[in-house]
Amino acid sequence: MGSTRHLHDLIGSSRHINATRLQLQDLRSKGLADRVVLPRPGSMGLWYLTASGRDVASSLPELRDQDHPAFADTPASIKVRAPHTLAVLRTHLTFLADARRHGDDYGPLDWTPEVGHRLSETRGDALVADALMRYTATDAGGRTQLRAFVELDRATMSSERLASKLMTYSRFHDYTPVAFGARRISNRTAAPLPAWLRHYPVFPRVLFVLTGASRPVLNNRIQDLRAMAAGNPLAARLARKVPLGTAILEDLEAHGPSAQIWTPLAGDDTSARGWTAL
Repeated sequence: MGSTRHLHDLIGSSRHINATRLQLQDLRSKGLADRVVLPRPGSMGLWYLTASGRDVASSLPELRDQDHPAFADTPASIKVRAPHTLAVLRTHLTFLADARRHGDDYGPLDWTPEVGHRLSETRGDALVADALMRYTATDAGGRTQLRAFVELDRATMSSERLASKLMTYSRFHDYTPVAFGARRISNRTAAPLPAWLRHYPVFPRVLFVLTGASRPVLNNRIQDLRAMAAGNPLAARLARKVPLGTAILEDLEAHGPSAQIWTPLAGDDTSARGWTAL
């Protein structure tokens, strides 16, 4: 879901925003999209797909390989989900704007919300990342493919609970189903492979984006994340193998994600850097 401005920026249209507004009204007249107004200052209107709209979207070739959760959308449920969903979309828009400035290969569909992976054979034991980003940086030296799990925190949970997500990512990094990858080589059975290799050539970096509180509060949460990465054995093992970093959403919007605004979660050097340099 998103406002007219969000969706206009998402597609990167060079036309006036009124053109996007007319397209949305056309989708609404066909029963594919609808709009709800949030009870907040400015009365922001949010567009979302109806059930018919989701059916059409899920049939598009670009989206057939993606999971499409079946939300029972009502104005009330949308208003509950809106703050988090909009913050995730705002994060995506900062990377899109940055890619367009630098000529990098990254488009609206290179960001997949709500990506889930199993953590064990137990039903319901899963990692659900707020988003998965596939980004290709281009420069004179060539092309660098980068993947990242993105976690959006609006300071609505305890700092300890936020930091514990590092343990969840570590569990996914280590999870190795016995059946996957077990194969015969000569007269012996090779060791099974980690589950994440089904989906990624390398394990995606993990980016925490914080918002929803004063800067001192957010800085404290960054320090708590660093403490978890250093002090918890599971999180520390992940930190030795996977780039981890955190930044404040308002800094992403003001300076762009390639600016030196990311704090690494591992190591003694806490100097800010760009997200690709974590």
